[in-house]
Amino acid sequence: MERSTNGLDGQRPPALTEESQAGNTLEQRLGAALRDKRQAHGLTIADVSDLAGISRGMLSKIENGQTATSLDTLHRLARALGVSLSALFRDVDVIEGNAQLVRAAEGMEVVRRGTRRGHTYRLLAYDQGPHKLFEPFLISLDDASEVFPTFQHPGTEFIHMLQGRMLYRHGKDTHELTPGDSLTFRGDVPHGPEVLVETPIRFLAVIMYGNGEPG
Repeated sequence: MERSTNGLDGQRPPALTEESQAGNTLEQRLGAALRDKRQAHGLTIADVSDLAGISRGMLSKIENGQTATSLDTLHRLARALGVSLSALFRDVDVIEGNAQLVRAAEGMEVVRRGTRRGHTYRLLAYDQGPHKLFEPFLISLDDASEVFPTFQHPGTEFIHMLQGRMLYRHGKDTHELTPGDSLTFRGDVPHGPEVLVETPIRFLAVIMYGNGEPG
């Protein structure tokens, strides 16, 4: 089906790009915003087309992103839906996100080298694709008698204490960490908890991989 040449500025709409083929053209986003507004008001295509003075077929094409339309037509559609034109475009500019929500205590429990009784790692974000940019962990240490190995990995690590008190070694240095304290360091230098002074201990650890390639 041939696309309309009557764009917002009176010019022929641009040819389909890779973004267009992914379903992100202005026409498609605008059509989806119009459809969402119409459905939110409980209106049918017939209702809106009658109020706006355009054909039902044209409104259907607009909602499905199959045609560009004039500014005058958009103004009439916005008025029929009881919204301002600026409010309509504000909805169009909202990009669909790809957020991942992990509820409390639902993080994926993982096993790392040296993990034993009273030593829990919960991964708080995953499914990042083949190249991880970061890994956030909630770490729980409950056994004061536990002996921990040292860790080494690519990238930079950031830890933030939430509960308890411990001595944390990084290379030749030892740092006392209490709730609210943060420590950032190179991951390729040997590091890890050395003395659990006050348990239970909870802290966030975020490993950031500068080159997108985890070890």
